[in-house]
Amino acid sequence: MEKIRPSWMAMVALMLCVCLPAQAGGQYYYYDGYKYKKVKRDVIELGPRPVFLVNDMDESRLKRKLQSCAKKPNKKSDFSIGHRGAPLQFPEHTKESYEAAALMGAGILECDVTFTKDRELVCRHSQCDLHTTTNILATPLAAKCSEPFKPAEFDPMTGELIAPASAKCCTSDITLAEFKTLQGKMDAADSRGTTVEEYMDGTANWRTDLYSGRGTLLSHAESIKLFKKLRVKMTPELKSPSVEMPYEGDYMQQDYAPQMIDEYKKAGVSPRKVYAQSFNLEDVKYWIENEPKFGKKAVYLDGRYSDPNFDFRDPSTWSPNMYELEAMGVNIVAPPMWMLVDLDSDNNIVPSIYAEKARYAGLDIITWTLERSGLLASGGGWYYQSTTDAINNDGDTYDMLHVLARKVGVKGIFTDWPATVTYYANCMGL
Repeated sequence: MEKIRPSWMAMVALMLCVCLPAQAGGQYYYYDGYKYKKVKRDVIELGPRPVFLVNDMDESRLKRKLQSCAKKPNKKSDFSIGHRGAPLQFPEHTKESYEAAALMGAGILECDVTFTKDRELVCRHSQCDLHTTTNILATPLAAKCSEPFKPAEFDPMTGELIAPASAKCCTSDITLAEFKTLQGKMDAADSRGTTVEEYMDGTANWRTDLYSGRGTLLSHAESIKLFKKLRVKMTPELKSPSVEMPYEGDYMQQDYAPQMIDEYKKAGVSPRKVYAQSFNLEDVKYWIENEPKFGKKAVYLDGRYSDPNFDFRDPSTWSPNMYELEAMGVNIVAPPMWMLVDLDSDNNIVPSIYAEKARYAGLDIITWTLERSGLLASGGGWYYQSTTDAINNDGDTYDMLHVLARKVGVKGIFTDWPATVTYYANCMGL
């Protein structure tokens, strides 16, 4: 075949990458040796934060490597998992948060799954978090909340807080139709609030309300439809019910767990694109035994850190241990990232014994959650608790990520701001 010269328009398109909106994909040209062809690709926009974090790193070989990637093009990566979307700046589990995460290159998006009064599945981190994650208290539906809003009480003489403001509003308090009338907001509440307005206005100062003007809530089925449109994989987490089960006497966990999987089947989603998660090992075992195609990629979220007898540094306290988990058919384990790392005698971040034992047992590892800690100058808080003495600036985000990726060997990491992880994944060829 005779080679042809591309037109000047094709050349300009190649250099500039003429693109359509992210949800529709984009177009660019590539030269196959004979002619320039038009193909689709996802539009990726990472913004300034990754480079800001890189520039904040201490001088190192890793910093120079990451700096060298500042002008490289980026593509979507399954290593970058949108934790509830992009909740560092967008209301979690909303259409807008998910679209932002996809735009930042997240190859996998998460819908935490719980149920409504009419037993429909919806995306919420907790069954009873509507009072902090939506505007329900400012709507007539507040009358249906399990516990109405109570203002904070202060000592009239000293001004000391006697009782914090409180409320409890659950998805099981309302129907799906009612749920859909609500608007998502940044997950926060001011415990010192004396009015509903003050209580709802509690966003942390390192987050923002800039994108909270629109927060479209989604059913689980709607999230699947959106994720298919965004061309991403899916990781639903089956949340532990906050209400007594069986719900209303006849809705059991054995109904709830398969209902989530059934919605993927109904939508025609391949099990290869679904990473079902649960902190409840029984849920994971149920999928392994009853939905083996989905069970193969089921993720056991290891929350045993809440057990006072569990020590991530002492394998004798782990029940089941890694080999027992593998024998049950579990292929993927997902602890918080601090359980995967530790400090050596020189204060270097290194893989923990938990990480080493998981690898020896042949388990894949996913972890959570990067970019959920605010400013890191004071050690990083809960997610960095095993490495606090080595964390003193925001650039340490990438030092932690590098150890998790290269030394621990995680297959992906949940993040509240996917651009940070997408940048690293593309720079390192993950």
